[in-house]
Amino acid sequence: MRPKGHWILLLLTGLALFAALLIDGFAAGQVGEGVERPGPAGGRAPAAATRAGPVLNLTDGTLRSTRPAAGTIALTFDDGPDPVWTPRLLDVLRRHGAQATFFSVGSQVARHPGLARRMVREGHEIGSHTYSHVDLGNTPSWRARLELDLSQRALAGATGRGTRLLRQPFSGTPAALTGAQWRAAKAAAGRGYLTVLTDRDTEDWARPGATAIVRRATEPAGKARARPGAIVMLHDSGGDRRETVAAVEEILQRLSARGYRFTTVSEAIGLRDGNPRASFTAQAAGKALVLGQRGSGWVVGGLTALFGVAAVLTVLRLVLLLVFARMHTAGVRRARRRRARRRADPYLPPVSLIVPAYNEEAGIAATIGSLLDTDYPGPVEVIVVDDGSTDRTAEIASSFTGIPGVRLIGKPNGGKPSALNTGIAHARADIMVLVDGDTVFQRDTIGNLVAPMADPRVGAVSGNTKVANRGGIIGRWQHIEYVIGFNLDRRLFDVLQCMPTVPGAIGAFRREALASVGGVPGDTLAEDTDLTMAVCRAGWRVVYEETALAWTEAPATLRQLWRQRYRWCYGTLQAMWKHRRALVERGASGRFGRRCLSYLSLFQVVLPLFAPAVDVFTVYGLLFLDPGTLALTWMFFTVMQALAGWYALRLDGEPARALWVLPLQQVVYRQLMYLVVVQSLVTAVLGARLRWHTIRRAGTFGGTPDTPVRQSVP
Repeated sequence: MRPKGHWILLLLTGLALFAALLIDGFAAGQVGEGVERPGPAGGRAPAAATRAGPVLNLTDGTLRSTRPAAGTIALTFDDGPDPVWTPRLLDVLRRHGAQATFFSVGSQVARHPGLARRMVREGHEIGSHTYSHVDLGNTPSWRARLELDLSQRALAGATGRGTRLLRQPFSGTPAALTGAQWRAAKAAAGRGYLTVLTDRDTEDWARPGATAIVRRATEPAGKARARPGAIVMLHDSGGDRRETVAAVEEILQRLSARGYRFTTVSEAIGLRDGNPRASFTAQAAGKALVLGQRGSGWVVGGLTALFGVAAVLTVLRLVLLLVFARMHTAGVRRARRRRARRRADPYLPPVSLIVPAYNEEAGIAATIGSLLDTDYPGPVEVIVVDDGSTDRTAEIASSFTGIPGVRLIGKPNGGKPSALNTGIAHARADIMVLVDGDTVFQRDTIGNLVAPMADPRVGAVSGNTKVANRGGIIGRWQHIEYVIGFNLDRRLFDVLQCMPTVPGAIGAFRREALASVGGVPGDTLAEDTDLTMAVCRAGWRVVYEETALAWTEAPATLRQLWRQRYRWCYGTLQAMWKHRRALVERGASGRFGRRCLSYLSLFQVVLPLFAPAVDVFTVYGLLFLDPGTLALTWMFFTVMQALAGWYALRLDGEPARALWVLPLQQVVYRQLMYLVVVQSLVTAVLGARLRWHTIRRAGTFGGTPDTPVRQSVP
């Protein structure tokens, strides 16, 4: 099967994001060789080199060196350009009419091309300091070539010029030249570069104070001469350069008073042009590099912010769920005490149990049997609506019609909402319980489910759906999701009085509430969510009764799970869009919209939509950043999820041993659910219509509901 276009687009987007991360990571030195410190010295450079002048020319294979002319000072600044300190240094130089040479990092030039253009415009010179500040002496040859080429491209793209000057990161005076740096200098000479060292290393990177920086810059090294020329090493990036800015001001004043002239390295050594104009091709390639790196920087910045926002929102959601679960538990206890005081006059209304069924032969017998096997003392009728099944559903259901209170209604296939509305029209009671054809009740479920209806303000009650077939890993994942996700959410929605969904598997409705919204809607694929939202907007309370248990058969394969969740998610999006006006309305409808729809939009649409990008960032981090930090972060969130899961399982009376599948669920199942959201959103945006996806039943209850039905309430 050919993949759909949006999946190809999603894959390409993921690859583009990863490529952007790689580009930005390479520029920051996170991808490839380390850049924090130089590697082994690799022996010593030849004596002739260590005694040479600060500018080494090896382009013809022999060592020639030179020094600045007498009376000239070439101030050089490494590691920039920096958006804070480089402009301040340029301002100081402009006030004194001085020129300098900036050995700039190519990636920084690409990030701040305007600063590079200002340097050239004001008569300064730019040399290469590699692209990502790597130690060329301890870098593979291919990486060294790439560093130099990319640095040239960045300079050409930003300024339209190239450079013939190179200063290796971590280099200093000729006397400190290592064997590895000497070999790198020879390799660079083969590409036309002059290696520029320094006469006076101020070591301003260590922030020794402005006075020490001035002293090192103004005291001539070696044998004193009359106004000797010198190359002075400073830095315009790499940290707080406040001391450097102050020192440069004093250096210019003090040495100008001695008659020194401040110029570029090229002019100081008599080089014709250190920044020749780049070719059109080089400029075009450079502009593409600058644009690509800046774009990558924006992408990485966005992903970093997104990662942080997602982390904060995830923690906030977990905290809210736990706090509101606690509040809900306290409220349930109070309600139970009130009901206990009314035992003399118990609330036992007649109840109609409506079961819409389409091709449910695998479980319909267990469903009907569990509804009949109830300890509810009030009048109960069971209405099975066969929605044009093509299997033995009607035959099996008809075998129960001899039992008083059981009716079978047949109709042509018209969809679940149509079947429900048919059952509602034939129901005799004012309290109706809607039950899926693959669900079984416990003996006390009906009584627990209708008990909250004693409050006339309650229009609907959501029961507690349990996964019956939780034997395999997929079943266990869904069990965790039902308990931690769905049920914790329902407790929060109950407290906030904005329940979005009474599940189709188990829900009680008051006839008056159903009539007020026109019955079960049929224009969305999530009729239970659509109906519940309409009931809430109509002013009815919808509550969650955790003791009303129903056991349902969950999808047993990933394909079936995908089909089910795709329908659920798409239908929920339809319902949210249908009820969007609740966001701006007043009263109960507005309260529901601003509380529930905002929550659903943020946590079930927006965050899942961007979650794949966060996952791409996480994979990149594990490969190229500090994996320990990311592992600790992942463990922190997993532990928080586990604590929330433990509390949710405890509230539901479930054993905590189910949590062993949680870490794997975070890696596999969560991504599957995110992709479901992406698929649903694409379908909605494209305006495509989604058919009702039926799920093949495995017959979990096997027609013998005794085991799940007879289980006691935890």
